[in-house]
Amino acid sequence: MAAQRDWYEKDYYKVLGVAPEATPKEITKAYRKLARDSHPDTHPGDDASEDRFKEVSAAYDVLGDDAKRAEYDEVRRLGPVGNTPFGNGGFGGGGGGGYNFNVGADGLGDVLGQMFGRGRRGGGPSASAGPVRGADLEATLSLDFADAVHGITTTLHLTSDAQCSTCHGSGSRPGSQPKVCSQCGGRGVIDDNQGFFSFSTTCRACGGAGVVIEDPCPTCHGTGVERRPREVQARIPAGVADGQRIRLKGRGAPGRNGGPAGDLIVECHVSPHRLFGRDGNNLTVRVPITFAEAALGANIDVPTLDGAPVTLKLRAGTQGGTRHRVRGKGIAGKKGHGDLIVTVDVQVPTELTAEQREAVEALATSINASPRAGLFDAAGS
Repeated sequence: MAAQRDWYEKDYYKVLGVAPEATPKEITKAYRKLARDSHPDTHPGDDASEDRFKEVSAAYDVLGDDAKRAEYDEVRRLGPVGNTPFGNGGFGGGGGGGYNFNVGADGLGDVLGQMFGRGRRGGGPSASAGPVRGADLEATLSLDFADAVHGITTTLHLTSDAQCSTCHGSGSRPGSQPKVCSQCGGRGVIDDNQGFFSFSTTCRACGGAGVVIEDPCPTCHGTGVERRPREVQARIPAGVADGQRIRLKGRGAPGRNGGPAGDLIVECHVSPHRLFGRDGNNLTVRVPITFAEAALGANIDVPTLDGAPVTLKLRAGTQGGTRHRVRGKGIAGKKGHGDLIVTVDVQVPTELTAEQREAVEALATSINASPRAGLFDAAGS
């Protein structure tokens, strides 16, 4: 938690009317009384009262929190001791005196480093000198419908940045090694001492790497990375859907300064099947049946994606377009297999023999009820 500017300018103990050694209970009691007396609701339209309430609240926000109070006390203890490298105005800017803080062993280096965007005293290498994760890469993969349903291990052919095959990522010519930077001693940063303050900046000699490559690799020219074709083995899980993205950990671009490689993100494009469709983890299929099978009922064979047919029992009077479920013959998922959803289509013959026509006419004569009965009455209502 970074120190606030008010800490250097305002005595919050004086604002609450308590001693610096006051107990938390005494501070809370004083705050409640002052807040009640200066609350805007009890003094409508009184700007001075509202300002006083805000001042009291700001003081209690710091002194009422043990961690903030301890840091506030430390900042106040160090106090203003003259001009600083930030100019005559110091932190506050009001008057001719400035503020200076000894940040050596008091833990305020991090606070001031956050406030002014600079490094901390005596710290390790800067962010640029530390391990850097490699970038994520993207690739596309076309899959057959069946492979997407069952899962597959395949090889992806990419052209991307990869660890140099000559120097194996060191950046130095084979037979040589990078040298520790003489300017920063391998830390990657240089300390800049300014009186009471010490800031760390990236070493210009090594660019923050901590090492200097005196004899660069002829293939990657010292970068440790080369752009080349490579093959990546990828396991595509069962049930992947069209457009789904699969993340392969550590298969992306190589890291820097010992950092981990990025990930490879594979976008899957699944080809449609000529017979089967998909609805979540369910497979769908349309199966034609005869009029006799629909009217009398029948056991029919239904194809499955694995090639072994299953038997579906149709009840007498099955209607065209109805859906029937074959459990467990769908796509494997985290919660088990989906189902095979079968839609039956009653097939009407386009040509009849004389014998067939005679049989159909006899059936039509025997059926007196019209399937359209009541339609016209309903239309006129």
